[in-house]
Amino acid sequence: MENVITSMSATALRDAQRQGKLSVLEIAEACLDRIEAVNPLINAIISMRSRADIMAEAEDMQNTGGCGPLYGLPIAIKDLRETKGITTTYGSPIHKDNIPAKDCLLVARLRAAGALIIGKTNTPEFGLGSHSYNPVHGVTVNPYNLTRSAGGSSGGAGAALAAGMLPLADGSDMMGSLRNPAGWNNVYGFRPSYGLVPDDPAGDSFLHQLSTSGPMARTVKDLELMLQVIGVPDARLPHATNPFTGMGDQPIKGQKIGWIGDWNGYYPIEGGVLELCTNGLDTLSDLGCDIRPVIPPFAPEDIWHAWIALRSFTTASSYVKLFENPVTRDLLKPEMLWEIECGLALSARDVHEASLISSQWFRTVAMMDVDMLALPTAQMFPFDAKLHWPKQVAGRKMDTYHRWMEVVIPASLIGLPALSVPVGFGAEGLPMGLQLIGKRGQDAQVLRLGHAYHKATQYPQKHPPVVA
Repeated sequence: MENVITSMSATALRDAQRQGKLSVLEIAEACLDRIEAVNPLINAIISMRSRADIMAEAEDMQNTGGCGPLYGLPIAIKDLRETKGITTTYGSPIHKDNIPAKDCLLVARLRAAGALIIGKTNTPEFGLGSHSYNPVHGVTVNPYNLTRSAGGSSGGAGAALAAGMLPLADGSDMMGSLRNPAGWNNVYGFRPSYGLVPDDPAGDSFLHQLSTSGPMARTVKDLELMLQVIGVPDARLPHATNPFTGMGDQPIKGQKIGWIGDWNGYYPIEGGVLELCTNGLDTLSDLGCDIRPVIPPFAPEDIWHAWIALRSFTTASSYVKLFENPVTRDLLKPEMLWEIECGLALSARDVHEASLISSQWFRTVAMMDVDMLALPTAQMFPFDAKLHWPKQVAGRKMDTYHRWMEVVIPASLIGLPALSVPVGFGAEGLPMGLQLIGKRGQDAQVLRLGHAYHKATQYPQKHPPVVA
């Protein structure tokens, strides 16, 4: 029964519990048994609460009863989000003993919706890099090949979902951190339109608009379930949108999808990636979508230059105090030091010109005669987990620690909704994903398309990893 429970979707588990077919205790016990069996091999879930405490809370929830949309569903929170009473390290030795006294806004919403919080999911130090390793908790590996990376920065979340340890997970995405690990773990990850999922109302609320939180799951219906909980505006934040009420059931036939591919050779992409993505697009074509190759009328290198300026500006603004303190500075990884140094070297004019580029890119996408754009989720298959980051892709040298993920920034730079859907496996049996990128505010439309695709393919259900 355990494997049956842990392979069920979050929506199915919720319905079974409401119908009296499963109890909160049975769901929690099955997930904890699965974690005990496979997490030592994968290292996806960290800072676990004791089994006794979790089961005691599950029993109390079962006895009390509740009707929250996530009631009784086990979840582990990404280790970048403050979680009351559970060690939250940000993957950094600076915070290795940090036990927050309160939840951040996102966690508070999940808890209020009835989620049973059992621990945290692993992430790279301060979320920098698409490979989930850090000096506090070690490396998270891929359930499909335990020698390969699970991606990042939501790598712990993606791996835990794929291996059946959790039915649902949260993540965050600045540079593909919801999409890359989803693609590399054969699950779904959704980066919402900027502003749909509010961050904590503290500090600056205007300048930094690159990162957002979002859901990860094994079905698109589960993404919808979680997004209805966290996608609610907060009046204290200036970029709020209307609350997310669901993806609806409008037909997807006739949707125009612009396939960018490798952007006319600009992106170096490992062999096999584009072929899998085009297979995924063929499925969408069979569902009635209009797939058309497109080359956006914009210089992709300009997008990159704007990105590295605004990203380092954001990173330096957030972590400059750690940089200025010699004690904490010595505990920062080289990539963080590089980001902060680059950010501090920028002039106001540099930041303004980067913002002008992103503004023009937004206008360009808005005027393109397509409903969505499509790109690979990553430029290569999961790499050796012992590496810090890949130094080359398809024979081309990477000049930064994140250049190998350049393919995700067309959506990130301008806050577009982007869904990673699984498209199959390469020659070595490693998963890959496809990004479906909508225009700002078209979150429901993107999820509807992904839901139709999932019903036609069901990759997570048909091809789970064999771990234990």
